[in-house]
Amino acid sequence: MAIRLTSEQDRLAVAMIRGLAMDAPLAAKSGHQGTAMALAPLAHVLYSRIMQHDPAHPDWASRDRFILSNGHASILQYAMLYLNGYGLELDDLRAFRQWGSTTPGHPEVGHTAGVEVTTGPLGQGFANAVGMAIAERHLRARFGADAHSHHVFVIAGDGCFMEGISHEAASFAGHQQLDRLVCIFDDNKVTIDGSTSLTCSDDVAQRFSAYGWNVIEAGDIADDMDALERVLTAAKAHIGSPTLLILRSHIGTPSPDFTDAPEAHGNPFGAAHVTATKKMMGVPDEPFWVDKPTVAAVRAAARDRCAPAHRANIASIAKLDADHTALWSQMWNRVPSNEWKSAPPSFDATASVATRVAVQKSIDASRDDVPGLLVGSADLTGNTGAKLSSAAALSADNPSGQQIYYGIREHAMGAIAVGMALHGGVVPAIGTFFVFADYMRPALRLAALSQARVIFIFSHDSVGVGEDGPTHQPVEQLASLRVIPGLRVVRPADANETARAWRNACDHSGPTALILSRQNTAIVTNGMAVDRGAAVVRDTDTAPKLILIATGTEVALAVEAAATLAQSDIAVRVVSMPCPELFAAQDPTYRAHVLPIGAPVLAVEAGSTFGWSTFADDAIGIDRFGASAPGNVALTRLGISVDNVVARAKDLLDAFGV
Repeated sequence: MAIRLTSEQDRLAVAMIRGLAMDAPLAAKSGHQGTAMALAPLAHVLYSRIMQHDPAHPDWASRDRFILSNGHASILQYAMLYLNGYGLELDDLRAFRQWGSTTPGHPEVGHTAGVEVTTGPLGQGFANAVGMAIAERHLRARFGADAHSHHVFVIAGDGCFMEGISHEAASFAGHQQLDRLVCIFDDNKVTIDGSTSLTCSDDVAQRFSAYGWNVIEAGDIADDMDALERVLTAAKAHIGSPTLLILRSHIGTPSPDFTDAPEAHGNPFGAAHVTATKKMMGVPDEPFWVDKPTVAAVRAAARDRCAPAHRANIASIAKLDADHTALWSQMWNRVPSNEWKSAPPSFDATASVATRVAVQKSIDASRDDVPGLLVGSADLTGNTGAKLSSAAALSADNPSGQQIYYGIREHAMGAIAVGMALHGGVVPAIGTFFVFADYMRPALRLAALSQARVIFIFSHDSVGVGEDGPTHQPVEQLASLRVIPGLRVVRPADANETARAWRNACDHSGPTALILSRQNTAIVTNGMAVDRGAAVVRDTDTAPKLILIATGTEVALAVEAAATLAQSDIAVRVVSMPCPELFAAQDPTYRAHVLPIGAPVLAVEAGSTFGWSTFADDAIGIDRFGASAPGNVALTRLGISVDNVVARAKDLLDAFGV
């Protein structure tokens, strides 16, 4: 029988969590104490009585996932990871929010064992949880509950639910009937500015009921661990819809000075306040005090309680038949590029193919090699190419489907995909128009920070969108994505580069943004430029007098301009540079081979010229908003034409005295 902590051990555990929640921010002179103090009993009950987890194996595939969406209360999660034996020790808590520590200001996945997602921007963690619940249900449907089965628990606060992303994510979760998702709403009625009544009068229970959630109004039981266990057990047992558990808590509990005070959101507890609160809790007034026997008991109970379930789960996976064993291995492990068995799609050299069309063919061709693909879009499936042909729709009735229809929910779609990727076992690819990357900016940034393997498919990549006009014509988005550290941004020239870029994205361990055209374009490359960020696609017999760099559909335009310039005896090399960041990371010898010193360089791209000074002496681009007109007219009038490239090339040569 599993070890159960005594009531005194439970009391001391909660007191230690609250003490650490005060001590670490006090030492750091930074942090958020009040929420962690109020939710100490909840967190302790989750880890000690409810969740399926194994601190000795924090990467166990069938563990319950815990997400602290209000990540500013990170000290709560760090205290739990310390108490339960995930590898954090008191010195790590003493280093809270300090350079190089494993206890940063907000939880970061991959940085601290036991942290599932990187949270901080409010609402993102809630949407991540929806993605994790989708991934869990999909894998359970494909492999059976014995092989993969768990719940996703997420704590969210008023801030998470005020953010618009929570509306989109909650609506989608209710529609999908994700009954392994349990969200605890920390209803403390406090924001930084004061009471929530200043800004919000939503009826959260009715709102989530309208989304199709099971709502449990737990009431004022935040300090009653047995009552918390009962409602959490009921939430975990519910079938047919996700559950919202509304918990009335009191921020700063049990402080005699700051309980229920808006100031408790931040870092109001000075040494005297900490002393007074510890006196009320009946524990020693010592910085980072812990009761070592209780810590040992909590850790022993954590090891003991779920170890049998872990062993049984591993045994069940070992009993899968050969086909499912191979599939399990393939879905949980990244596919190395040298193990691709399928051939990429082939394109006739005389064809003219939009890269958004080419990506769809590439997705279909990779189906057997990447069986964990979950492809979908925000109501733009056919428009973006984010489609796996013949794949059934993922739904409550068919959780093994691989095509996801997100509806018009770009904000949530990005964060849901990040949650799927960080869950593991699936590879999410999501599509929308490039201009709507602005709606997904926080998710893009967190995907990069988390190194989550999400493939973002952005089509309609320039003013070539045409008559829809400047609201739908991206000009600044490409440059703005390229400055996000860790996000691989690839704008392929043609169908061949697109096919190669798709495969590289599937192999890549982090996020990739594929920037694709609406309009058709000639096939002018062999696709290899995407491997190293840039390559020569048209060269000269003699040393080039000029180098044209281009991306996307402008590569074909640059090739045509080079041919025109050759008629004037101007030898021009054309370089396709689908990923400038990747090219910049290559060795100097290769960079010098592609862009030799001496010849002036002109860049051509149908977007902002920001950033091109790194590689080019001059750049043709679009440093203004577009206009409503047929796509070819808009491009020509804004200078993306052969005639303008030829004229600007000659001007650059004159400036260099060539």
